[in-house]
Amino acid sequence: MSFDLVLFGGTGDLAWRKLMPALFQAFRHGTLPAQGRIIGVGRDDLSNEQYRDLIRSRFDHVELAKRPSVEEFTRFAALLEFVQMDLSIPADYARLAAALAQRQADTVVMYVATAPSLFTTVCEQLAVAGLNTPQTRVVLEKPLGHDLASNRAINESVCRVFGEKQVFRIDHYLGKPAVQNLFALRFGNSLFEPLWRREHIANIQITIAEELGVEKRGAFYETTGALRDMVQNHALQLLCAIGMEPPINSHADAIRDEKLKVLRSLKPWTPETLAQDVIRGQYSAGGINGTPVASYREETGVNPQSHTETFVALRTEISNWRWAGVPFYIRTGKRLAGRDARIVVNFRPTPHAIFNSQIDVANRLVINLQPKDGLELHLLAQGQNNRRNTQTLSPVQLDLDFDKRFGSERVGAYERLLLDVIDGRLNLFVRSDEQEEAWRWVEPILEHWKNDAQGPRLYGAGTWGPSASSAMIARDGFCWAEET
Repeated sequence: MSFDLVLFGGTGDLAWRKLMPALFQAFRHGTLPAQGRIIGVGRDDLSNEQYRDLIRSRFDHVELAKRPSVEEFTRFAALLEFVQMDLSIPADYARLAAALAQRQADTVVMYVATAPSLFTTVCEQLAVAGLNTPQTRVVLEKPLGHDLASNRAINESVCRVFGEKQVFRIDHYLGKPAVQNLFALRFGNSLFEPLWRREHIANIQITIAEELGVEKRGAFYETTGALRDMVQNHALQLLCAIGMEPPINSHADAIRDEKLKVLRSLKPWTPETLAQDVIRGQYSAGGINGTPVASYREETGVNPQSHTETFVALRTEISNWRWAGVPFYIRTGKRLAGRDARIVVNFRPTPHAIFNSQIDVANRLVINLQPKDGLELHLLAQGQNNRRNTQTLSPVQLDLDFDKRFGSERVGAYERLLLDVIDGRLNLFVRSDEQEEAWRWVEPILEHWKNDAQGPRLYGAGTWGPSASSAMIARDGFCWAEET
C-alpha cells in the first residue's frame, strides 16, 4: 500500500520531538507500509536535502534508543520531502496539490500539527484545492478548541469537507501500551469483570503527575491550563476506559459508543459540588530532586498575576447501575513530587474480618501508565515467619512489569497511532460527539472559575499539590494512594 503523509508544521516542535521519531521507529521495525512518502510543510524556504539535514540534526536531541545510525537515516531520509507553504495563503495549497499529483498514493494523511486556530483554515483550503478525496484522512492534534462552542465550531467546519470516518482526533494517551493493556485487562480477561462494579469497589483514583513545569510553553499554557490540557481529554479518556461497559465487538464505533455513554452518565455539577469537589492549584517556588525551581508566575511568558491553574483535583461519579455511589477521583498537575501516571482501583474491605491486619488497607489494583508500565495487585497474606499463630495478615504484592515482560516488542504511542491512521483504524481516536460531551462536562468548572476571585491555591513545587486535594478525598473517608 502506498501512502503520502503530509505534516503541516513539519519543522515544528511536535514534528521533530514526537512524529518523526515515531515514524522512524515504524520504519526501523518494518511496520511502516512500503512505498511511503513523508512531506513536511512549513514556511521555511528549504529544499528536500535541507529538510533532511534539519531532521537529521533534530534526531540528536531525541532519546538515544530512538536515534538512527547513519545508514538507517540515509534510508529513512529517502522518504522525506518538503513543500514551502504559508497556510493562510490559498494559492500555496496548489503547490501541495502539485506535489501530491506526482503520484496517486492509495492513502493521503494530512496531519495538522499546527495552532488550533488554523485547523478550520487548513481543512477548508484542502477542499478548495480538491485534496479532500475519499482517500484522504485528516489528523487533528489537541487542543480542539478552548470550550464547547469553539470545539463544536471546529468539528462542524471540518465535517463540512471531510466525513466523520476521515477525521482522526488524536489523543496520544490512547496509544500508550499501558492504556492498551487497560482495555486488554478489562475485556480480554474474565477475572475482574464480576468484581468491576459498585458492590466490590470503594473508589477509583486517576493520577497524571509531572515533575516538569511549563518549560518554554508558558504563553501557550497561560491560555490553556491543566483542566483543558489534561482533564478534558487524557484523564476523561482514562475514566471512560475504566468505567465503560464491554462493547459488543472491537470495532471503533462499538468502543466509542460505550465511552460516550460514560461521559453522558457523569454526575452533573451543582454550585455546591463545584465549590467542594473541584480543587485548582498553581505551583509556587520549591525544589525538584534537590534542585530549586521557580514559581509558575516567574516562568517565561506567564502573567505575574496569573490565575491559570497548573493543578486540578476533582471528585465525580458515574450515575449508572454499575457505578452509582462510587467516587472517581482525578488529579493532574505540574511540578509535583514525581512523574507518575497511574490508576488505582481500591476494593472494599472484607465484609467480616476474622484476621488481624498490620495495615488498614483493603485490596487494590494499580495500573501503572508511566514511567513504570504494568500492573500491581495488592493483597493480604499470612507470612511464613508467623510462629506464634497470631493470625495477623501482612501486605503482599503481585507485580507485572510490561517493559520487562515484553521488552523490544513494545510500540510507542505515536508510532501505534500513526500506523493506525495509515491503515484507517479509528479505534484509538476520539469521535466528535465524545469530545463535545467532555467539553460540556468541564464547561461549568470553567464558568465557576471565571467568577471565583480567590484564584488557584498555591502549592510548593515538589509536593503533591494543595492540601485541599487531600481534604477533598478525606471527606469520603479515603486518601490518595501515596498517603496510605
